[in-house]
Amino acid sequence: MSDKEEMQDEMDNIIVLTDDEGNDVEFEWLDTIEMNDKSYVVVLPTEEDAEEVVILKIEPEDDEDTFVGLDDEDEINAVFEAFKEKNKENFDFED
Repeated sequence: MSDKEEMQDEMDNIIVLTDDEGNDVEFEWLDTIEMNDKSYVVVLPTEEDAEEVVILKIEPEDDEDTFVGLDDEDEINAVFEAFKEKNKENFDFED
């Protein structure tokens, strides 16, 4: 894959979400996890110093999907464990 193709591939994974204060924030879409009849997205902020992924629940609303933050630590941890298992060949995870 050429550098240009690789850069385009990375750009295809960039999504822009609007936070609670109306600010646009760019994220790299890492994966979608299906678990317990629910869908979650695992994203990474594109900021240089970003070290932690963000896990959001996908909720269909009208004709669009809405991404909702999670408050339940057990749910967050379960989704993250499923993400790690599914992507253990693609990422180096710290314990």
